[in-house]
Amino acid sequence: MADSWSSSGMDVHLDWRPESGRSGLAAAIRAAIREGRWQAGAAVPSTRALAQDLGVARGTVTRVYADLAAEGYLRTTQGAPTRVATAGALPASPPRPVPRDPAPRWDLRPGRPNLSAFPRSAWLAATRRALHQAPMSAFDYTAESGAPELRETLAAYLARSRGVVADPARILVCSGFSHAIAVLARVLHARGADEIAFENPSLHIYRNIAAANGPRVVGVPVDDHGITVSALDSPAVVVTPAHQYPLGVTLAPERRAELTRWAEETGAVVIEDDYDGEFRFDHQQVGALQALAPERVVYVGTTSKTLAPSLRLGWMVLPRFLVEPVRTALAESGARPALLDQLAMAELIESGAYDQHIRRCRIEYRSRRDELLAALPDSVLPQGISAGLHLVLQFPGELPREMEVLAACRRRAIGLEGLSGYWIGEPQREGLIIGYGAAAKHAFGGATQALREAIFEVT
Repeated sequence: MADSWSSSGMDVHLDWRPESGRSGLAAAIRAAIREGRWQAGAAVPSTRALAQDLGVARGTVTRVYADLAAEGYLRTTQGAPTRVATAGALPASPPRPVPRDPAPRWDLRPGRPNLSAFPRSAWLAATRRALHQAPMSAFDYTAESGAPELRETLAAYLARSRGVVADPARILVCSGFSHAIAVLARVLHARGADEIAFENPSLHIYRNIAAANGPRVVGVPVDDHGITVSALDSPAVVVTPAHQYPLGVTLAPERRAELTRWAEETGAVVIEDDYDGEFRFDHQQVGALQALAPERVVYVGTTSKTLAPSLRLGWMVLPRFLVEPVRTALAESGARPALLDQLAMAELIESGAYDQHIRRCRIEYRSRRDELLAALPDSVLPQGISAGLHLVLQFPGELPREMEVLAACRRRAIGLEGLSGYWIGEPQREGLIIGYGAAAKHAFGGATQALREAIFEVT
């Protein structure tokens, strides 16, 4: 079998046997050019570098280069590097698939923040500080629990901003809520939880992830006061108490007390998805459910709505009895946020830049919500408007149907979602889920006007 060689200076690959000599070397270079591995116009290693790497006389490489130049494979120029003179055949790649759902012109899709608001300068400054201050040991294999600097910073931040009862030893860093629910479902199933309840309606992606990791999934009704606790009969439940997704209702105080009391009496685990708890627009503060029962509630937060989904950075605040099982499962999953992102996030919070960013976004999103509400016709009923990055529109009576409004929106290239796709089982209500975070600032007015026209078309 041919040995693989890599030259010093310029990394090139040749399948060449030393015993094949000069002719074998020439054949190996021809093959590299014909197969497109050495591309036309690319510089090749110097004769000295290649000879040293292959362990042959420099004169051998010089003669090979001269022969290949005469054959038209290489091009030599006095005082300049030798280059590949001809193009080989690159392996054919399959055509790039055309997306089934191209990006809409007017982006009102829910669950997306304003990516143009990402604090680039503050993040860059935080990254520089983190690199400057990090010891060499920080760049070893990442700790299974997450960077200690981030966990310590999060403990203080979550306590003051969301009322979470936490200490660094109970905080584990993960790669977003999808990662968290996968790990938690696996751990809970291994501990005997064969079922996990979700609010109905809820996001199907997370239900599917939970089911793929062992437990069967059941739905629990949500009304105007939040999840119906009296209908719960599962060893674990996933809730969005600050701003139910997608209906937007806030879990009422009596329901919060009832839910945590149920968990303590039955030994169940409540998984709190605090996906947009930072963005509340009224004066009624709603803290984390976790504070009412720290030993029964798993608090999960992420940067997906506050910074950017692509960071894949999240955290779990766990009851003591789940810390070690979840840490082990995280290690087995192999997925964790990049160390530098964790350190930068800690710096961003410590510097106060994260709080400033949250406040700027809160003001912007509230302004957008108000602009959207002002543009809507009186014939619709907006719900879930007290917080978050989306609201739900419902139409009184039986007409128009959700599909008719969605069709009118598609004709205007408006991206949004219908409520029907979020139910477990048969849809119980219809409506539109409208996000006001994703659109660029300059495009938001056009998006709301296009939505208003679509609604008027069918009402």
